Amino acid sequence: MKKLLLLLFAFLLVCNSFAQQFFDTDFNTRKKYIILCDPTVNRIKTIQYFTENSILKVKKNKVKFVGVYYEKQKSDYTKTQDYINENGLNNFYLHEITGELNETNLYEENDVTAQLKKVFDNSIGIIFFGGADIPPAIYGEENTKSGVYTPARHYYEATFMFHLLGGYQNESFKPFLAERPDYVVTGFCLGMQTMNVGTGGTLIQDIPAEVYNAETPEETVSIGRANMHRNYWQLIEEDSLFMGINLHTIQFTDNPFFGETIKVSKKATPRIYSSHHQAIEKLGKGLEVTCLSPDGKIIEGVAHSTYPHVFAVQFHPEVSALYEDMGLKIFHPEDKPASYHDILGKSSIKFHVDYWDYISKSFKEVKKPKMR
Repeated sequence: MKKLLLLLFAFLLVCNSFAQQFFDTDFNTRKKYIILCDPTVNRIKTIQYFTENSILKVKKNKVKFVGVYYEKQKSDYTKTQDYINENGLNNFYLHEITGELNETNLYEENDVTAQLKKVFDNSIGIIFFGGADIPPAIYGEENTKSGVYTPARHYYEATFMFHLLGGYQNESFKPFLAERPDYVVTGFCLGMQTMNVGTGGTLIQDIPAEVYNAETPEETVSIGRANMHRNYWQLIEEDSLFMGINLHTIQFTDNPFFGETIKVSKKATPRIYSSHHQAIEKLGKGLEVTCLSPDGKIIEGVAHSTYPHVFAVQFHPEVSALYEDMGLKIFHPEDKPASYHDILGKSSIKFHVDYWDYISKSFKEVKKPKMR
């Protein structure tokens, strides 16, 4: 009996290790796979929510998700594997990328190139999520206002984005999407910043200081609510109801992404969930601006000029609280408490749902890759 238990334990260990290298296993090549970067437990829960509520529309029997991460990232992805196992999730898997990445080798063939190509060759698209500031050194600047806490994650995601799309840093490099231009690459907040940096762009390291000459929270709130991209009132007064974010409007540019590709009135000014202090400065290679902040000073969305399913936004359409009536919050000390859902209103919620419809449609339009 003891031997049987030991064998069972050894088998489970082997299965778990295989689960961390999904694309190196004998996986089902008849399925379509969507890649999730930084696959923490909360990311898995987010995708669960959006698929179960048909906001992200994918067929569970045909489409699976693979969280692909770099070995030196700070997050403990064994917790993600435990969550997948404990909840019997048969549509989520993990794959670890290994090798040396640093500030000097991101925009060229490197230790992880072949592994990234395998992931690309066996998937239909990828989602880049939000997170901490990107190290300015990887876009050629000194650190003046960036809080860099997860450099390994940024090395990995920037090199992945460069391999997918190419960039000004090395124009002789042939990007993966040159082979499959219908592949989906999308991102939220940091995901859009990574798209920009990976393609050779730069960032505003602190919006209040660099755009509005506001160095303190008090100076920042004086620029007006519409121009704040997160809530600085919480740094001035104490109230447990303060939201840490802002729900401000955006405006669309002449680019056809919003208006034609995603059917929405060009005159619309939907309200969105904003939580960032950095933004695109110089645009990366191939990127075009699709929407802006109310004053036009901050880029809120981009799309690629060559690849039809490459697009990203600076805001957060992936927050579940936008789609259901949850806790009450305030932005300004004199505000009446309300849910994010109520503050957005029906038309802005519809905008978010339409945006997810387009993401869903994009994944659906990708041809099944020839498995390699």
